[in-house]
Amino acid sequence: MMQSSFNFTLALPEIILLIGGMAILLLDAVRNDPLRRMTHTLSLVLLLVLTVVSLVQWSDGVRGSTFSGMFVLDPLAHLLKVASYIAVAVSLIYGRAYAQARDMMTRGGEIYVLSLFALLGQMVMISAGNLMSMYLGLELMSLALYALIALRRDHVVATEAAMKYFVLGALASGFLLYGMSMVYGATGKLDLGEIAAVLRAGDFQHMALVFGVVFVVAGLAFKLGVVPFHMWVPDVYQGSPTASTLLLGAAPKLAAFAITLRLLVEGLHALAADWQSMLMIMAVLSLAIGNLTAIMQTSFKRMLAYSSISHMGFVILGLLSGVVDGNPGAAGSAYGAALFYMLVYVLTTLGGFGVVMLMSREGFECDSISDLKGLNKRSPLYALVLLLLMFSLAGIPPLVGFYAKLAVLQAVVQAGHLWLAILAVLFSLIGAFYYIRVVKVVYFDEPEENAPTIKAGCLPRAVMAINAALLLLLGIQENGIIQLSVDVIRASLAF
Repeated sequence: MMQSSFNFTLALPEIILLIGGMAILLLDAVRNDPLRRMTHTLSLVLLLVLTVVSLVQWSDGVRGSTFSGMFVLDPLAHLLKVASYIAVAVSLIYGRAYAQARDMMTRGGEIYVLSLFALLGQMVMISAGNLMSMYLGLELMSLALYALIALRRDHVVATEAAMKYFVLGALASGFLLYGMSMVYGATGKLDLGEIAAVLRAGDFQHMALVFGVVFVVAGLAFKLGVVPFHMWVPDVYQGSPTASTLLLGAAPKLAAFAITLRLLVEGLHALAADWQSMLMIMAVLSLAIGNLTAIMQTSFKRMLAYSSISHMGFVILGLLSGVVDGNPGAAGSAYGAALFYMLVYVLTTLGGFGVVMLMSREGFECDSISDLKGLNKRSPLYALVLLLLMFSLAGIPPLVGFYAKLAVLQAVVQAGHLWLAILAVLFSLIGAFYYIRVVKVVYFDEPEENAPTIKAGCLPRAVMAINAALLLLLGIQENGIIQLSVDVIRASLAF
């Protein structure tokens, strides 16, 4: 498709989401339905429509840039947007009963509207081709997430988590904005393609640009939740209502990964030698601190938070393996492995926090690992789902988590970082301990005497079963999705 300064067709999913989100907000305001049935249904229908639109655009080969290069549509954008729609839809399905039991919808359907506008920010981030549009998308997403975390107005812990995330998020946004301003000052460009052209020509202020890259990487590291910018992850994951935790921990990771790829690979690829060393340090620290600290946790949500930090370390390993001695020959497979790992991580995160929400009831919060005791005797389905989730996170074949780890490790070894691959394997073995501990509690411990009865609607149970089945099916047919990830990277990014 030919490029155009104002081609609104390229931004059709964003336009549909904006109009649909505002319509749902107005309809929710005039209807007095404490259960928010219509709001829930319309939100899922809107997400379904967006999925169909993006898939049709993808299959028709619709791509290009619009709004003077600020918005880019390519196969990477199509893939990540579709994954984001599915992640938000699954999060809303899992979280409906949980939110009802905690009076998160009696005053209004903000959880749905905020989720949709956070998704809009993520879509802008995914398609950003300019530093300005990237930052605008990031702030739109962040502001909606701050409000989502604080939805339980009368809950002190949730309010504290929202304040922590707001303060640290504002600080990280300042880091990122300052880094972007230094990149602009050094190159005189805001467009990522033009920045890359200036770097290839060598016409820039190297010292100012390197300082800018440091601040940019720091801001991106916060959004990904990697060490040493991880301090918000365990507190916010544990303190937030679990429905908000899932909306924070799944789809936003895809958007953060997208801007990391576009900034570092598309815009600053010529400075790979400078940002690779920073990513290497963050990857090692994330794997070490994430896995070692998770062993000591008694809270299941907090354990998953530290697990998230370690998994983001694996994603970083893939990102730092794309360039070897200035040669980007392995970039496609390395960045494709990182993309594959991120997709698998989001899939398992949806299932993990979904189990927590479906097991939680009014007056009972499934937060401690001990709350999972004897789950197999109370609900064999949930126990099997949790077993598949934990084994996939631990990287046990034939589940898809094993092949995600293997793809990243192969990229690391091909990049010549054998010692990094050995460290990653060692820390993965350490991480397997706390995953297997959960399986042991589920299958071999006796349930508590006052353990609540597990009840869930047909739709959440069906989605949970599909979620768990995909971990096995994608593991059996892993070549297809790995090749898709690599093809998307090669078709979208210029190395």
